[in-house]
Amino acid sequence: MWKYSVPVVLFALLMLMLVKGLDPERDVNALPSPFLGKPAPQFELPSLADPSKSVSNADFENGMALVNVWATWCVGCRQEHDFLLQLKESGSIRMFGLNWRDNEVEARRWLQDLGDPYLATAYDGDGRAGINWGVYGAPETFLVGPDGTVLYKHLGPLNWSLWRERFVPYLESSGSTQ
Repeated sequence: MWKYSVPVVLFALLMLMLVKGLDPERDVNALPSPFLGKPAPQFELPSLADPSKSVSNADFENGMALVNVWATWCVGCRQEHDFLLQLKESGSIRMFGLNWRDNEVEARRWLQDLGDPYLATAYDGDGRAGINWGVYGAPETFLVGPDGTVLYKHLGPLNWSLWRERFVPYLESSGSTQ
């Protein structure tokens, strides 16, 4: 009797996990971040545009900021690039780039050829800062509040629909919409 009930119980558990994974209300782009509601990880990296200068958390203090992790090898980064340029034009938020595990020369050429949506871009060639931010892959975008707290993390390419649905509510609640 017991030898037949074990497979039935295992099958029931497997089905329960499958149904939970297929939940249409589940946000597949919402990866857990240990920094949500906590201060953004501290970093200081060379500027992609001018390696003699640096980019750090101090650059995006005292206001809402978007930190976008990108790379030239990232297909999703190319998909979202036009959106980021339009977002910059809208003046909705200050954007900072974190060029992650990339070739420095190719990254500069990318911004020169496609346009630069960022106020400043930090170059994280070895990926250590990205690891400290809990980056899984590119693109990833973090919304950082005026006090330096990580308010939201999004994995994948951004577009206007996602921007309005997932980011604008945070801007409205802070009074930062323009």
